[in-house]
Amino acid sequence: MGTTGTPTNLTQGSKTRGGIGESTLRPDGILKVTGEFAYSSDMWHEDMLWGQILRSTVAHAEIVSIDTGEALATPGVYAVMTYDDLPTEVKNYGLEIQDTPVLAHGKVRHHGEPVAIVAADHPETARRAAAKIKVEYRELPVITDEASATAPDAILIHEGRDDHHIGHVPHPNIVHRQPIVRGNVEEAAKKADFVVKGEYTFGMQDQAFLGPESGLAVPAEDGGVDLYIATQWLHSDLRQIAPVLGLPEDKVRMTLSGVGGAFGGREDLSMQIHACLLALRTGKPVKIVYNRFESFFGHVHRHPAKLYYEHGATKDGKLTHLKARIVLDGGAYASASPAVVGNASSLGAGPYVVDDVDIEAIALYTNNPPCGAMRGFGAVQACFAYEAQMDKLADEVGMDRVAFRQLNAMEQGTVMPTGQVVDSPAPVAELLRRVKAMPLPPEQQWLAAGEAADVRQLPGGLSNTTHGEGVVRGIGYAVGIKNVGFSEGFDDYSTAKVRMEVVGGEPVATVHTAMAEVGQGGVTVHAQIARTELGVAQVTIQPADTQVGSAGSTSASRQTYVTGGAVKNSCELVREKVLELGRRKFGTYHPAWATAELLLEGGKVVTDGGEVLADLVDVLGDEAVEIEAEWRHRPTEAFDLRTGQGFGHVQYTFAAHRAVVEVDTELGLVKVIELACAQDVGKALNPLSVVGQIQGGTTQGLGIAVMEEIIVDPKTAKVRNPSFTDYLIPTILDTPTIPVDVLELADDHAPYGLRGIGEAPTLSSTPAVLAAIRNATGLELNRTPVRPEHLTGK
Repeated sequence: MGTTGTPTNLTQGSKTRGGIGESTLRPDGILKVTGEFAYSSDMWHEDMLWGQILRSTVAHAEIVSIDTGEALATPGVYAVMTYDDLPTEVKNYGLEIQDTPVLAHGKVRHHGEPVAIVAADHPETARRAAAKIKVEYRELPVITDEASATAPDAILIHEGRDDHHIGHVPHPNIVHRQPIVRGNVEEAAKKADFVVKGEYTFGMQDQAFLGPESGLAVPAEDGGVDLYIATQWLHSDLRQIAPVLGLPEDKVRMTLSGVGGAFGGREDLSMQIHACLLALRTGKPVKIVYNRFESFFGHVHRHPAKLYYEHGATKDGKLTHLKARIVLDGGAYASASPAVVGNASSLGAGPYVVDDVDIEAIALYTNNPPCGAMRGFGAVQACFAYEAQMDKLADEVGMDRVAFRQLNAMEQGTVMPTGQVVDSPAPVAELLRRVKAMPLPPEQQWLAAGEAADVRQLPGGLSNTTHGEGVVRGIGYAVGIKNVGFSEGFDDYSTAKVRMEVVGGEPVATVHTAMAEVGQGGVTVHAQIARTELGVAQVTIQPADTQVGSAGSTSASRQTYVTGGAVKNSCELVREKVLELGRRKFGTYHPAWATAELLLEGGKVVTDGGEVLADLVDVLGDEAVEIEAEWRHRPTEAFDLRTGQGFGHVQYTFAAHRAVVEVDTELGLVKVIELACAQDVGKALNPLSVVGQIQGGTTQGLGIAVMEEIIVDPKTAKVRNPSFTDYLIPTILDTPTIPVDVLELADDHAPYGLRGIGEAPTLSSTPAVLAAIRNATGLELNRTPVRPEHLTGK
């Protein structure tokens, strides 16, 4: 790991082992590797029923009738519910816009929409009963693209829209529109010696987490319900669930269960309300576990997009202007589409200095599957387009592609197209320099001296389709910019409860948050923060639930920043209380209690000079110190709806990639040999976890580049490949070497100077792979993923 720049200064320079900056191991790591970890799908309860969802077989239709009689008569069935059985007047939910019905009413808007739910004493009984429900549909024309969505006579996906976005969109089938206008593009374009244009298509990607949606709802004696669930945001789920059930929030108690991956797909509700409804109706615990087919219909996906870009540059290589239009397909329901639009537009210029910008981003309502949050949302689609443009423009100017990017790279002090001044390090040129300087993998590493080719290292791999004939190498570069945390004026905060006491003759800290641990490593970081701030070796992380204040969503690369900040804040408050106890007990015996900067280290109270004043066991005695406190980062503001100006993002994060690929030009097969990455992380709180996040995000970007796409029939809006047989994700055989160079340039506004990490590498890895394939083949390749037919013309 490479490190440069000003080192981050810890405010509480604890020497306790396992603190900030160390590569501590995950407490759940061994259990997951050995298969002993309990995921939400492993939960069991005595006398438990199984829930099943009946989904629509068409994408757009009026519901003429629903006959549940035969299903109710099935032995072993305890309940069948449709829209008419919902207990309250609140029958819709949604992250921002409450436009999603708990069960379809009047009509269905996408293939796979929930229509009815069943509870039975066995999962197969529940499935058979659901299949017996008779639904009569009257099919309607489907809306699948911008032309059909915004036509003057277009059918409205949502009649009678009244959400707060409707006043600034040109058509009711547009969820949200955000322009970003700065300078004068028309005048600036006159100064351009070179202009390049491009039209880009970005496919629909699935989060493809390995643990499908699942949960267990248990009715309680007080009339409430206890829900054990794999999610990304407990309190957001609670806010949407309770009104539908007709219960106060304190009677819907939620506990995080083992999460088998998320990547944005668990931000929206899936089976949460359905399980609770069935549990309250039957008076028995109800468990719902999706199979893979259901999972493809049961959560949102990454927005597919059409992107239209125009860039200009002078003969010296300086960017003159940018004009762009980004059209995102949000599918049948809003989900996180407004935020995705905000990201795509505000980050649509990339990490480059360009003074004259005109960007428009919109998200559509269509009858395609709903789309929402996925790692790097909005910024991923934009990065694919603007990085292809940078290569085209560099070639037109006659400059090296990396040098062209470096010439136009933003830095600290750059003014974004939104008018926001970047007030923390922005080492874009340095990241490009570092990734280019990494050693290249050897040529033809698949061919050992004097031996036959190792087909595992060739395009096509073990399919044994080539032995090296027609294989050419290509190299490509890309860099991206991603915001960290929730933006546009959202009140982004987190809560942490920290307790310090003596247990078994040893000082122990307990940390309790509602943070959803979905694989990002917060369970490790929170313990590291507590050890650093409180100087204790033993730290207990309590299970996440709604008995503590909200921690916000595990998304937007925000948890270490915001919930880590909350844990740090609460620890600092606890530390002051502990020192106050010590001053009351021992201060009269030693003047240093009053005059020195006191620290907690190794279970002791010490002065800044290292003098031990007291043992924490003696300071605490039988007392416990507990504080629950919220923590907020500095506020942001909404973008102006006409110009897009505003301090919209709290922090930016950057990553650069170099891709090395080998392409069989005859068969159209691609082997990604290496995806080297350089990323600024501000401060690596857990270096091992940092590298893992970067490599994981890089691999998901690889999937977008060459294999992952949900195929939706443009005539019927039906999903054609809802399985891992037909929807391909990278395996270990597809994953290349991923060397990582970590830069640590502290952001003075963030706890410990850290930066969000997990999303940025997903941005730049995709266009780097496409650039390398273009370099190998000479083809333009303006869509993702690249398929064999795009490389061979067959």
